[in-house]
Amino acid sequence: MSDATAHHHEIDEGLYSRQLYVLGIDAMKKMSASNVLIVGLKGLGCEIAKNVILAGVKSVTLHDPAAVETADLASQFFLRSEDVGKPRAAVAAPRLAELNQYVPVSVLDGELTAEAVGGFKCVVVTELPLARRLEISDAARQAGACFISTEARGLFGYVFNDFGSGFVVTDTTGEEPLSGMVASIEQSAEGTVMCLDEKRHGFEDGQLVTFSEVRGMTELNGCEPRAVKSLGPYSFSIGDTSGLSAYTGGGVFTQVKAPETLSFASYREALEAPEYFYADFAKFERPPQLHVGFQALHAFSAAHGGRLPRAGCDEDAAEVIRLANEINDRWAQKTELDEALLRKLAYQATGDLAPMVAVLGGMVAQEVLKACSGKFMPMKNFMYFDALECLPVGFDPAREDFASRGSRYDGQAAVFGWAFQDRLARLRQFLVGSGAIGCEMLKNWAMMGIATGEGGVVHVTDMDTIEKSNLNRQFLFRPHDVGRLKSETAAAAVAAMNPDIAGKIVTHQDRVGPETEAIYNDAFFEGLDGVTNALDNVEARRYMDERCLFYRRPLLESGTLGTKGNTQVVIPHLTETYSASRDPEEKQFPSCTLKSFPNVIAHTIQWSRDLFAELFVQPAENVNTYLASSGDARALFSAQGNLSVQLEALTTVRDFLVTQRPLAFKDCVVWARRVFEDRFNNAIQQLLFNFPKDSVTTSGQPFWSPPKRAPDAIAFDPANDLHVDFIVATANLHAFNYGLTGSRDRALIRDLAAAAPVVPFAPKTGVKIHANEAEAEAEAEDEGSGDADQDALDELAAALPQPAAFAGVRLAPADFEKDDDSNFHIDFITAASNMRAANYGIAPADRLRTKQIAGKIIPAIATTTSLVTGLVCLELYKLVGSGTGENARKIEDYKNGFVNLALPFFGFSEPIAPAATECCGKKYTDWDSIDYDTDVTLQALVDDIKARFGLSVTMISSGVSMLYMQFAAKAKAKARLQMKTSEAIADVTGKPIAPHVRWAVLVLGCEDDDGEDVDIPSVRVRVRD
Repeated sequence: MSDATAHHHEIDEGLYSRQLYVLGIDAMKKMSASNVLIVGLKGLGCEIAKNVILAGVKSVTLHDPAAVETADLASQFFLRSEDVGKPRAAVAAPRLAELNQYVPVSVLDGELTAEAVGGFKCVVVTELPLARRLEISDAARQAGACFISTEARGLFGYVFNDFGSGFVVTDTTGEEPLSGMVASIEQSAEGTVMCLDEKRHGFEDGQLVTFSEVRGMTELNGCEPRAVKSLGPYSFSIGDTSGLSAYTGGGVFTQVKAPETLSFASYREALEAPEYFYADFAKFERPPQLHVGFQALHAFSAAHGGRLPRAGCDEDAAEVIRLANEINDRWAQKTELDEALLRKLAYQATGDLAPMVAVLGGMVAQEVLKACSGKFMPMKNFMYFDALECLPVGFDPAREDFASRGSRYDGQAAVFGWAFQDRLARLRQFLVGSGAIGCEMLKNWAMMGIATGEGGVVHVTDMDTIEKSNLNRQFLFRPHDVGRLKSETAAAAVAAMNPDIAGKIVTHQDRVGPETEAIYNDAFFEGLDGVTNALDNVEARRYMDERCLFYRRPLLESGTLGTKGNTQVVIPHLTETYSASRDPEEKQFPSCTLKSFPNVIAHTIQWSRDLFAELFVQPAENVNTYLASSGDARALFSAQGNLSVQLEALTTVRDFLVTQRPLAFKDCVVWARRVFEDRFNNAIQQLLFNFPKDSVTTSGQPFWSPPKRAPDAIAFDPANDLHVDFIVATANLHAFNYGLTGSRDRALIRDLAAAAPVVPFAPKTGVKIHANEAEAEAEAEDEGSGDADQDALDELAAALPQPAAFAGVRLAPADFEKDDDSNFHIDFITAASNMRAANYGIAPADRLRTKQIAGKIIPAIATTTSLVTGLVCLELYKLVGSGTGENARKIEDYKNGFVNLALPFFGFSEPIAPAATECCGKKYTDWDSIDYDTDVTLQALVDDIKARFGLSVTMISSGVSMLYMQFAAKAKAKARLQMKTSEAIADVTGKPIAPHVRWAVLVLGCEDDDGEDVDIPSVRVRVRD
C-alpha cells in the first residue's frame, strides 16, 4: 500500500501535529478523502496549491496548459527561467508534489470540460475568462462540488465562494467548547444556572449546553442539549427545570456545538446580486465598485483577444471605465463609481505581486479546507481586497516607468515602476527566524527582488535545526533536510527560486540576545534598513524591539495561533513600540491545586509534566553534580534553598546513586511499580486520611465542595492498559537515566510489575497537606527560616559514599522532547495524567491533546502563515515607498492587522502613536534620546545639559555602574568629571568598553532650580567610530 493510500486511513501525527491542533482529527480525515482541482498555475494558483497540499487533502489536480512566460516568475516560486515555453502545470506539478508525500499531485491535460469537474470535492479557478469561469461554476454546482473563483491584479484581488445549497458546517469557530463548574441551578421555569467562583461562562443566546456530575438534579447529566439565554457574565438560564429533582450540588456545564446548514448563491446569481464579506471596513464603499471593475476587466480582455489593460495606459484605462459604467447601468444594484479607483485597477491589471498572492492564496486555501472538511465558517460570497495605500507617497510616474523589460520583476514594476524596484533591490534587511513565517517571508522577498541589487543584503538567523513536524508548514524544507540548519537550508531554497538573491543572503545560527551583541553589534544594526521578526516567543520579540528602538530601525512584527494571525508595524518616532503594550502574563495554576486538588485535565497534565522533571531530570542532575564534586555534599547543595530543599536533593542522590540504583531493566520495572503505588494509591489514601470525604470546613461547609473533587485511590491492575502504559513508560525512562537497555515487551513488563513486592499503605500522622494556597504560601515563608531537621541533613551528607567510589558513573537526565515519539516522554506524561485524572474523576485526554498542553505547542497551519506574511510584506512596500520630511508616509497609511480565518474575520487598525512626556517645554517619546557624536567628558555633558535645559545633573549612571554623584567626595567627583565617558565607564567597571560597542547609554538624574527632580530622555554618547 502506498504512502498516499495509507494516509487516508491513518493521519501522520508526527507530520501534522501542529495542524491537528487547529483542525482536529475528524476534519483531517475528511480532508484526506477529498480531491481538489486547481485551474491556473501562475503565482496565485501555485500559492493555493502549496497550502492545500501541505494541509493534506487526498489529491490535488492541476490544470494549466499555457506556456510559462518570464513574467510568471514575478510570484510563481516553483517556476524557473529555464521553464519558459513549457506548460505551467506540468512544470509546477513535480515541485509541488515534493511538499507532501501523502498527497498525489497530477496534471489534467487537454480541454477543461464540464465532465472533468466531476469527482472533485472543490474546484478553484484562478486564470480563466469570465465566461469560462461561469461554465465551470455551473458544472461544479451540478456535480455537487464546491467552487471558488479568485484573481489577483496588482494591489487588487477578490475571492468568491459557492459551496452549494446545503453545505453543512460542523464547527463554525474551532474554539474549544465552553465549559465550567456549576455553583447552583434553580428549580424554576427559567432554570437559572450560576457559575462557580464567578467564572465567566462566555455563552451567547441560543447556544447549546449539556451537563455532567450534577447531584440532585441528575436528569441534567447527559441531557439533550438545552438552549442558553445569557443573564449576565456569571449566570444563564436553560429553560424550565421545575419538573426536575432538586439540585443539591456539583456539576459541570459543557457547550454543545450544533452543525449549521448554509445555502450559497451560484456564481451567476451572485454576479447580479452579490453578498460582500468586508475585509477592511475603512474601505466600505469599494467592494461594489470593484465588483463592477473586475467584470469590466474581463469585458476588456474579451474584446482584446485575452489581453489585459496595459500598465499606466490611459487609453486602456478609459475603455475599462467606459465598460464599467455600461455594466453598472445594466446592474440592478447600481453603485456610484469612482473613476480614479477604476483607473488604478486598470493601470495595475497586469501587476503580479507576491504579497497579494500570499494574502489571497492563504485565504483561498483555507476556504478549500473548509469545503473539504466542513470545519469553520465559509466566507459568503464575494471578498474584495485592495492595498492601494502601498503605492509610494506622491506616486506619479511616467508610463515608460511601467514598461516591460522582459524581466521577472515586470509584474511588480507594472504597479510600482522600475525606480521603486531599484529601491527594493538595494534594501538591507534582518530576518529574525526562519521557521514557518521566516520561510514564507524569504520566499516573498525573493519574488519581490529584495536585496538583489548593489549593496542589498538579507541577514537571517535561526539556531534551530529542521524537524519532521516543521515540514507541514515550513515549505522550504523537505524530508531529506531533517537535521539541517534552518537558516542555511531556507537560504539555499529561495536562491533556487530566484538566482538573483544568491549570495545576497547571509545566514547566522546565533540566538538574538544580550549574549550575542558582539555579533549583532552597533555596526551591524547601523548597516540595516529594517528588521522583520519571524519569532515564536515573546522574550525574543521584546529584545528585538529594544534593539530597534535603540538604533531607530523600523520593525515588522507578526505572529500566528492556528487560524488567527496578527501583524504590527513599528516605525521610529511615528508609532509605539512592540513592548509598549503587553499581553497578560500566562496564568499559573496554584500549587495546592496541582498537588492535591485538581479539577480539570490541564491540572493533571501539568502535574505529570512536573513529575517527569522530579523523577527523570532533577535526580540525575543532582547525582551528576555530586559525582563531579569533591564530596562535600552539604556545601554542594547549600545554595539550592532552605534546609528542606537541601534534604530532598541529598535524598535523591542517596536513592538514585546508592539505595535504589538499578542493575538491570527488571529493577526499573520494580521501581516503576513503587512509583505507581506512591502516586496513585498511597498519596491519595493519605490525602483522604487528612481530609476524609465527610470532613467539613470551619464554617460547616463540606470540605470536598466544588471546585474540589474527592479522589479515590487506585490499586494496580495488570489487566488495565492504562496502568501498564504507566509502568512501561516509567521503567524505560528510569532505564534511560542509567544507560540500561529498555524493553517494549508489555507482557514481560506487566508480569514483572504484578509480581513486584509492595509495602501496604499505613497512614502517617503529622503529614501537612495544604488545604489552600494561603496555607502553602505561609508554610513556604516558614520554611525559609530554616526549621528543617539539621541533624538529618548532616547525617545524610556524612553517610554518602565519596564520588571517587563511583569512577566513570554518570546518569543521563531525560531532557524533555515532545516531538520524539520513541523516547517515552509524552507516553509517560499521558499515562501519568490520565491515571491522576482517574483518581479524581476527571475525563482523560488523548495523547495528542496531552502533548499539546505539556509541550506548550502553538497550533499552526500554513494558510494563516501565508496570509500573515503577505500582510507584512505589504507594510514593507509602504516603508520603502515613504518619503522623508513632509513627504513621509502618514501613520494612517500603515495598518496593524488581525485575522481569524476560521470565522472568517479581518480587522485593520491604524498603529498607535508613541506616548509622549514633556521635559522643559518639549515633548519626548521612547524614540528620543540626547545624543553626543563624540566621546565627551562628563563635565562637558553636565555643562551642556545645564545650558540646553537649565537643569543640574545630580547623578550619571551606565547600566548598573554609577559614574557620578553630585554629593560624592569632591576630589573623586572632580576627577571623574574630567574623564571622557569611555574612561569613566572603564574606571568604574574595571574594564574597557567592549570593542564592538560604539555607543554608551547613560541615565541622568537632574533637578531644576527649585530642587525638583526632572526626568529627561536617556543620553547616548558615541565612544567609538
